[in-house]
Amino acid sequence: MKKTTQQRLRNCKRRILSRRDKASSEDSGVPVLTASNIKYEMARRTRGITAGGIGAMHLLAKKVGLQKHIDDQVHVLKVHKPYHESDHVLNLAYSVLAGGTCIQDIELLRNNESYLDSLGAKRTPGASTAGDFLRRFSEMDIELLQDAINDARLNVWRRQPDSFREEAIIDADGTLVRTLGETKEGMDINYKGQWGYGTLLVSLSNTNEPLFLKNRAGNRPSHEGAAEYLEAAIDLVDRAGFKKVTLRGDTDFSQTEHLDRWNEAGVRFTFGYDSTENLRQTADCLDESAWSRLCRPKKVNETEVRQRPRNVKEAIVRSREFVNLRLLGEDYAEFDYKPTACKEPYRMVVLRKNISKEKGEAVLFEEIRYFFYITNDRKISAEDIIFLANGRCGQEGLIGELKSGVYALRAPVDNLLSNWAFMVTASLAWSMKAWFALTLPETGRWKAKYAEEKAEVLGMGFKRFLNAFIRMPAQIIRTGRRIVFRLLDWNPFRPIFFRALDALETKMNC
Repeated sequence: MKKTTQQRLRNCKRRILSRRDKASSEDSGVPVLTASNIKYEMARRTRGITAGGIGAMHLLAKKVGLQKHIDDQVHVLKVHKPYHESDHVLNLAYSVLAGGTCIQDIELLRNNESYLDSLGAKRTPGASTAGDFLRRFSEMDIELLQDAINDARLNVWRRQPDSFREEAIIDADGTLVRTLGETKEGMDINYKGQWGYGTLLVSLSNTNEPLFLKNRAGNRPSHEGAAEYLEAAIDLVDRAGFKKVTLRGDTDFSQTEHLDRWNEAGVRFTFGYDSTENLRQTADCLDESAWSRLCRPKKVNETEVRQRPRNVKEAIVRSREFVNLRLLGEDYAEFDYKPTACKEPYRMVVLRKNISKEKGEAVLFEEIRYFFYITNDRKISAEDIIFLANGRCGQEGLIGELKSGVYALRAPVDNLLSNWAFMVTASLAWSMKAWFALTLPETGRWKAKYAEEKAEVLGMGFKRFLNAFIRMPAQIIRTGRRIVFRLLDWNPFRPIFFRALDALETKMNC
């Protein structure tokens, strides 16, 4: 980072801390919001944009080879007049990064002269052109697009320290993308009576990156086609140099016909397993000495210890005598089990939950529920197997972000394939958020601090990331050879942003 930039950041921080100084917080007799006589006018020569971080994201796309990989592998346009495939894909992804929530939002950006200047573009595709582009995709084209994005992803992973590639944890899950329209080709009704598409997501838990998306009719089982994409994900992380691979999924993804093959290939797996009658009988027949009490780790609270607030919900449930399920305790045990489709027996870990069913202050009865996990890992404890399987809940957070943060799991176009192409393209914005975090170096004198900052950015929700690194008012200055983004405000993440820029401006050894 330049010394002048460091000095300006320090001055900005000093001024804002001075404004927040509690020593000068006496009551002045009037509200602190004193602005009056406000007027607006159009700037004549100065041009700016609200999404000042978009230039850094474009620099990132070029540095990791995303543009080149897309243009080399995806061919859905017969002629380029003037847009290439990468122009369309990045135009949609940048719209999401700039805060857009639907395809129509790209119309605002393409009519913003400063935004066009910031990307060095004479013009960008409009909403109708983007829709036409998405409708051109075949299933093979979408797979090639995902491969192109993953090739760029490899360039990011390979720049990480060796510790990053110790183990890759791959999660799989399905979710329903609901539709309200009646003309969406390929949609169907699920077991809950909801119309839409059943989308499969395979992601890397280490960084919460979506690796593969598969769009299907809403009535398809969530695990359909999962094995194929899990195999593709295994190949992807193997190309990146990960030493170990772990697969995780809920009870729908146990897929016993594939377990022997994965076991022989040295792939570790931990899947939820259906609580069938024979497994429950086996668990019931276990001697009580085989069971151990499960002690879940307490959450670490780095702030001061506070009194636990009153459980308002619990009080209402009791006062109105609703049926209430209360967990009394958890125990675990294990035994060997060979599924019908397998040649080898595997380790079956069972979790027993003792649940009290209550109504008001009265206890109706106690209920035992079993949860089963099948795994080929015989090195770690059964307790750790349960915690490993429960860690898959992080993917639920990713699905939530893709639905309500990125707005990628939507169906804005008219058929299954075009909506699938939209999902892959829009979810690229989340991947670029992860790549931006992974670009941050964690070496030198402040290695520990930089590692914490990197983890913080990687774990950010999408909207917080946009507010911290993208929604930065900036003046756009075009010279003969450069496009200069002159930031017009300060926030605590500016030093991290400039460190990322320094890393992007260095040569990438991929």
